Amino acid sequence: MILFLAARPVTAPPVRPSPRRRTRFRPLAPYRRIFAVPGTRAFTAANLLARLPMGMLSISAVLMIAGSRGSYALAGAVTATGLAATALAGPWTARLIDRHGQSRIAVPATALATLGSLSLLLCVHYGAPDWTLFASYAATATTPNTGGMSRARWAHLFRDDPAARHTANSFEQAADELCFLLGPLLATLLCATLFPEAGTAVGAALLLTGVLLFTSQRRTEPPLATHTTTRSPLRLPGLPPLLGTFLCTGAIFGSLEVVTLAYADAHGIRSAGGVLLALQAAGSGAAGLLYGTRRPGRDRPGRRFLRCTAAMAALMLLPPLAATTGSPAALAAALLLAGMATAPTMVTGMGLIQSRTPPGQLNEGMTLAVTALLSGIAAGSAGGGWAVDHLAGAGTAYAVPAAAATLALTVTLLTARPRPGRAPGP
Repeated sequence: MILFLAARPVTAPPVRPSPRRRTRFRPLAPYRRIFAVPGTRAFTAANLLARLPMGMLSISAVLMIAGSRGSYALAGAVTATGLAATALAGPWTARLIDRHGQSRIAVPATALATLGSLSLLLCVHYGAPDWTLFASYAATATTPNTGGMSRARWAHLFRDDPAARHTANSFEQAADELCFLLGPLLATLLCATLFPEAGTAVGAALLLTGVLLFTSQRRTEPPLATHTTTRSPLRLPGLPPLLGTFLCTGAIFGSLEVVTLAYADAHGIRSAGGVLLALQAAGSGAAGLLYGTRRPGRDRPGRRFLRCTAAMAALMLLPPLAATTGSPAALAAALLLAGMATAPTMVTGMGLIQSRTPPGQLNEGMTLAVTALLSGIAAGSAGGGWAVDHLAGAGTAYAVPAAAATLALTVTLLTARPRPGRAPGP
């Protein structure tokens, strides 16, 4: 891999398709356009390497702790503690990145998180007291939002080109889906075929290596804001409602995972549970890439976001209906279709966050969105688990992700109307 190093950031030149030349594969043209900017391929490859562990470390910790201590309850409590710590520390890490730069903050923050993962590994391997597991995994909360840092670079490079930013955000969402698709599979393979600590060790190594390579791409790093503010993005108009929708979307993901695994177990196809979830992620990733090839319409992004959440709420009714048939094949098709609305919703929502957040607070704003998603995932997992145990079977529990999608649409509808005397948002 060739790494491009330069002292000053690069501004994307205006790239316009020539009317005399037609691209043979039209769907690929928008992606070729954004990756034609020098340095974008290098930082994207490095960021994908750094982002893959986000789908590995949590499940690796569960497999490692449960395999060593024989307690899934302990493993779940440790990972939940790490999730809560990340929700608290993530926005502060992002604020430091906005103020002092990606290369100056992300590297030491990642080093501390890597030490936390290694400490957890050693504590599990040598039978340290349980409290050391909680302390070690909590230290991983300083892991920077690698996806947010990548989106911030795209937003800087194409700050005057909404169509290119739309394509870049679509690619980033598809990359997230790919990491959550491949990460758990790689973690399970490593822990099962090598040794229980292998997933954590490899994940920590990939994270540190990827962040080092990513931050070395200085030419595409966004410049520091000339005017800094201590005002939290939470106080910006229009941002809290978006975070509310992201919270509900996270609840869809969390509940869908638990309910699908329970459904597969109840139907004697436990090993196919991961495949069913992979179909949902595959549908979302494919829809995200396809969505990026379309130029944004002339209507406001807020209206597009409303349409996306409406489509997500409608398609999320398919899994409960398919579950009533008792056919895993019907459920697989329903999950594939249901996943096709989540990526466009996330892409449009991230675009709105970028437009409503000052350039000097982009990382913090997008990290707040990720925090809302993580909080929703935790709440959705708990709600889905409760529904599986207390409702009439795992199939009925698919009402939880459907209800979360309906709630996301309700929040969007209630907050989409402009207040009296104020102009509507973008």
